[in-house]
Amino acid sequence: MDSSGKNMNSAVTLTLSGMLDVKSAAKLEAEIMSELAGTNKLLLDFKDVTYVSSSGLRVLLTCDKATKEKGGKMTITNASSFVMQIFTVTGFSNILNFK
Repeated sequence: MDSSGKNMNSAVTLTLSGMLDVKSAAKLEAEIMSELAGTNKLLLDFKDVTYVSSSGLRVLLTCDKATKEKGGKMTITNASSFVMQIFTVTGFSNILNFK
């Protein structure tokens, strides 16, 4: 999982690629938590994400909760239909914010 962040007016956009699985989940969580030290608005661009495992879902839920605790919002954008199916089947489409 490769990611790159960009600060813009207190909002952070992370562009993700590859698989969000057990190998990449901890790294992504650490990166998101680091970014949340300076903002409460997070946009995750999933354009190049090919798969999300249960470990990845856990990280997204943890980070969404941390963002909400700061009075902010985490939004996922550009998820493929396959990745959206994962969110739908697991019920995460009803929990997380999508654009």
